[in-house]
Amino acid sequence: MNPENMIKKARAANFVNNNGKVLRGVNMLRIDFNKLSSIRAALGFDADDFADSINYLIESGYIRIRHCDTQKAVELADYPMDEIEGKLTQKGIQLLAGAIDDPCITV
Repeated sequence: MNPENMIKKARAANFVNNNGKVLRGVNMLRIDFNKLSSIRAALGFDADDFADSINYLIESGYIRIRHCDTQKAVELADYPMDEIEGKLTQKGIQLLAGAIDDPCITV
């Protein structure tokens, strides 16, 4: 296997593992919203890796986000991470409970 393919496979494996860690991180306080920048700091994630995972989890319907001050639903691309908070959706809770599977998330 050439080095470029090895890097791609390693990055894909990290993405799958990172998604599970981020999902569990968002669920730390269960029913409360958690500030995304605080979750990233607590997990010690690189900003790009964290953004990739958060984006996937939002687009897959596992977490929902809102603005910290207005508490209105927002799009990830429209605000910096330190202005956004998130929590699990019903689908995210089902995933953590093992009721559903996702090939891009290790729970």
